[in-house]
Amino acid sequence: MTDLLATLLAASTPLLASAFRLGGSDFTWLEIVAVLLSLWMVRCNLRVDPLGWPLAIASSALYALLFVHSKLYGEASLQLVFIAVSGWGWWQWLRGTTTGGQALRVRTLGTRQRWQLLALTLAAWPLLGALLARLTDSDVPYLDALPTVGSLAGQYLLARKWVDNWPVWLAVNGVSVGLFAVKGLWLTVALYALFAALSVIGWRAWAAMARAEAPHG
Repeated sequence: MTDLLATLLAASTPLLASAFRLGGSDFTWLEIVAVLLSLWMVRCNLRVDPLGWPLAIASSALYALLFVHSKLYGEASLQLVFIAVSGWGWWQWLRGTTTGGQALRVRTLGTRQRWQLLALTLAAWPLLGALLARLTDSDVPYLDALPTVGSLAGQYLLARKWVDNWPVWLAVNGVSVGLFAVKGLWLTVALYALFAALSVIGWRAWAAMARAEAPHG
């Protein structure tokens, strides 16, 4: 553990104080603020609003600290990747173009691209799980690894405005509900269950946008 990480963990410890207790579980200030920022982020994503990206950076930073405290190292590392990818995604939504040079628009992947994405995700899952099992004291390395690699795929698709990011997030959020339940992060369980429902809404909304924005003639 680096000195910087140790300093950040020590500084965030007061935020792990219980804000309230419900059903035998403590809800910390750190988790509450991270949840609120995440909900705001998803609302922006549904509306294709670039403000979602700086919100993603802020919520990811808070969740990285929360997950390290919970020994979810795959999820914690993922948040750091999210911060970097969110900066790139922000730029993509503001300045990015398609391979044809047009401004990015909401669109769908082809069948071959979907199968390639699925194959890469399934191949990366056991590799990351084995790495977490070997290098960390995680007690759920493979359950931690699956939503981690799925989230990387979803984040890339979201940044490039592919409709297919939403079914990927639906699957990731479903697995994450189980992961966070195992860890007793019940507010985050509720958040990811809501995320799963919002993924369906986003899928339908973006599919309609793709049809509306598709080239005609």
